[in-house]
Amino acid sequence: MEMTINGRNVSVTDRFREYVDEKIDKVDQLATKIQRLDIKVTKEQHARNADSALTVELTVLGRGPAIRAEAKAADKFAAFDTAFAKLLERLRKARDRRKVHHGTRTPKAVHEATSGLEPAASSIPLHESTRLAQQEEEARLAEEAALNGAPPIEIRRKVFPAETMSVDDAVDRMEMIGHPFYLFVDAATGAHSVLYARKTKGDQQYSYGTITLDPDATDEATVETRGYREAAPVNA
Repeated sequence: MEMTINGRNVSVTDRFREYVDEKIDKVDQLATKIQRLDIKVTKEQHARNADSALTVELTVLGRGPAIRAEAKAADKFAAFDTAFAKLLERLRKARDRRKVHHGTRTPKAVHEATSGLEPAASSIPLHESTRLAQQEEEARLAEEAALNGAPPIEIRRKVFPAETMSVDDAVDRMEMIGHPFYLFVDAATGAHSVLYARKTKGDQQYSYGTITLDPDATDEATVETRGYREAAPVNA
């Protein structure tokens, strides 16, 4: 497995490289056909909180979708340890899902199969992702900017290539990168859709929803409700 380490606004020391080398064998143990592990270390030059000044982003690349994790800390070693633990957990879950999907036994319900999965990260992975904690931080910064007379609102637009897949595959992709939502083209309908994590009460820990825009629709409607990898949907 090839490994690359890049630093932005921070030097990557030989000690850090040696530290990483001692740990990455665990990645090969949990996943096969991995081609590269990319590690990006970033230091925020004007960080308001020293405890989150260093960010380490990890991306596993190979056959299939990329698996990502990231963490912030006061130093790159601590940030790496936290991000690496998240990455290993996502690799384990991806391996277990492959066993369930390709095995002969009946798949578990998604809340059972992912009951130990760590909730979506509250920081931004490669190319600036997580949304929830980031939105709170941006709101706080916007309020401060408004008090200081600076423009309070920034709108950033990103464009990604459209990829067609099933809703179940979109669930897998979203969990692997730790996002609270995922954009995709629904293979069943051909429509551009958004998958998102829903908050639920009771025993069901993991629940998901999809949103699709239809120019011919006259009102909000729930089309179907079904289980993860369930062949026959249950009309709602």
